[in-house]
Amino acid sequence: MNTMLRKSVLGIAGLAFTGGVFAGPIAAHADAAPVQGTKPVAVAVQGDKLIPHGVQGAQSKIDLNDEQLANAKAIIAATKKAGLPERAAVISIATSLQESKLENLGHLGDANDHDSLGLFQQRPSSGWGTPEQITDPEYSTLAFLKGLKQVDGWQDMPLTEAAQTVQVSAYPDAYAQWEQQAADIVAHHWNS
Repeated sequence: MNTMLRKSVLGIAGLAFTGGVFAGPIAAHADAAPVQGTKPVAVAVQGDKLIPHGVQGAQSKIDLNDEQLANAKAIIAATKKAGLPERAAVISIATSLQESKLENLGHLGDANDHDSLGLFQQRPSSGWGTPEQITDPEYSTLAFLKGLKQVDGWQDMPLTEAAQTVQVSAYPDAYAQWEQQAADIVAHHWNS
């Protein structure tokens, strides 16, 4: 009888653990603010298509206003126009979340990082295009995607490595924190 009771308790605990593994990350991202000081963790919530390697590290999330949401949708539309899969949109949106919080930034004066502009903080002096082109969401996304397509194996590498290879940022690991929110945006708006 003791063995049977122990097996039952262990079986229930196993089910609870499995349920927590599968539902926990989803529930954690629903309303939770990012937790600072957490250790990196890899959890694939959206499956192989959107987050093939799981998210890396603590995740950040911001509430989007209408303009930011329109910019995210413009990134998705440009990704479709380029004939690229949803994963490319996730990388693009995460990159824009890091670079501009999905805001189409003009020249910021003294606060500007060199001559960086637009959703991806691309620089005219680095050959990304004219200021007018770079501040056009479709153009800037297509320019980013052109760079992404030149990254050998971008589909099979962690998001932050793919984004960093295109962007050459001073903060190469910063893109990873936006992967979950970018995947959620793409999952919600790809077919709309």
